Amino acid sequence: MMELDHDIANAGILIVDDQAVNVRLLAQLLNEAGYTRVTSTMNPQEVCALHRKHKYDLILLDLQMPGMDGFQVMEGLKTNEDDRYLPVIVLTAQPGHKLRAPQAGAKDFISKPFDLLEVKTRIHNMLEVRLLYRKLEQYNQLLEQKVRERTAELRESEARYRSLTELASDWYWEQDDKGNFTKVSGPVLEMLGIQVDALTGDSDKRNANGWNEAEREALQNKIAARVPFLDFVFSRVNADGSQQQFRVSGEPMFNQSSRFIGYRGIGVELNGKK
Repeated sequence: MMELDHDIANAGILIVDDQAVNVRLLAQLLNEAGYTRVTSTMNPQEVCALHRKHKYDLILLDLQMPGMDGFQVMEGLKTNEDDRYLPVIVLTAQPGHKLRAPQAGAKDFISKPFDLLEVKTRIHNMLEVRLLYRKLEQYNQLLEQKVRERTAELRESEARYRSLTELASDWYWEQDDKGNFTKVSGPVLEMLGIQVDALTGDSDKRNANGWNEAEREALQNKIAARVPFLDFVFSRVNADGSQQQFRVSGEPMFNQSSRFIGYRGIGVELNGKK
């Protein structure tokens, strides 16, 4: 007798047949083959509730039963949202059922009267596939959990990085996807040559004289084009003749669906900085 793999030998199996002789024959065959968790019922109306409770790895299901046939049982099993894989082998003596059963959701069939070697082979093969499918589901769930955890870590890291960036820069800004400023730190509006009443309280009436307007226009164009840029340098000449230089970097922001959601940037004054 072939020695069963431990997981296969301990797979949960339910026999469903209204004929006691068939139930005894299959139960004896499976027990002798080394299966340790074999149960049965002669009442097809119990199958769905039993499967929700015990989550069987395999159901051996007779198709011709009074009150509720095997096809109706399979329809009921499909309502179990926790199990997208219907672990059913149908038992039938009707050749036509062999074509109909897979369409109803059955994964395989065993012909009546039983060929004992065929029964053992089909059950073993079915359980191998079933257990591999279950391991794949568990792996996918673990992978999804790791992705969620990693996403949360990345968001936290980004938040910390943005906080550090603000501390390490003289000014910082964020805009939404319409170009509206949503966050401003430092004299951003003056440097960019932009007036935003909603953020300043009053219109920005500061004198723009002294700025290199060509450089500032080039900077505004980069932001308007939603392109990333690094260490763009521009300058101004103050009323006393002294010169200031600034370095600014910016990047577009996207959500998890790769949709543009805004723009952000930082700047530092270079005078006296290394």
